[in-house]
Amino acid sequence: MKQNRIFYFIVKYFFKILLKIYNRCSVEWLYNLKPDDHVIIACNHVSYLDPLIAGCFFPRQLKYLAKIELFKFWPFKIAIEALGAVPVSRESGNSAAGALKGFMKLYREGNDVLIFPEGGRSPDGKLQVLEAGVGLIAAHEHAPILPAFIHGAFKAMPTGAFFVKPAKIKITFGKLIKLDEQEYLKRDAREIIMKKLNEAFQELEERN
Repeated sequence: MKQNRIFYFIVKYFFKILLKIYNRCSVEWLYNLKPDDHVIIACNHVSYLDPLIAGCFFPRQLKYLAKIELFKFWPFKIAIEALGAVPVSRESGNSAAGALKGFMKLYREGNDVLIFPEGGRSPDGKLQVLEAGVGLIAAHEHAPILPAFIHGAFKAMPTGAFFVKPAKIKITFGKLIKLDEQEYLKRDAREIIMKKLNEAFQELEERN
């Protein structure tokens, strides 16, 4: 079904304004995003708020896979669907191969794709070990990765919380990770990408 662009902008700016007022949410850019950039956004994950924050403050609509359970609460369903969530079943979501194929399909269709490479929400707000799936996708699709890091979302809505606290939130979009075309063809392209991404995340985690 074709996305309703007007509804997308209404939802996006409603939550953007709400986040700015209630959580004093701000955005910082370390990279000058170009109109023709087609990217994978790799973001840390500490809260259910993360896709809303990324979706509101990234200038274009993102696409990302979300567990079908998140679509049961209709206000949240409306918000995440408008901001690009694609529901996946528990079986598909638990299948690494299925998730990788899903992300590759979204990227090949011309979408900017949002991925949380930690694999799940951090239980303590600290950066967890990154899974290599994002590196595999980037290497296979010759796709640049734009690292993003959210500070404050764990305080606002940690794992298990049902209400959002007025904690200050900031999202930082880091420098683009892009290899030369010949580097993407190397056998260790995934390892090269993951090394760069780990370094970028560590730098962004320390930046506040």
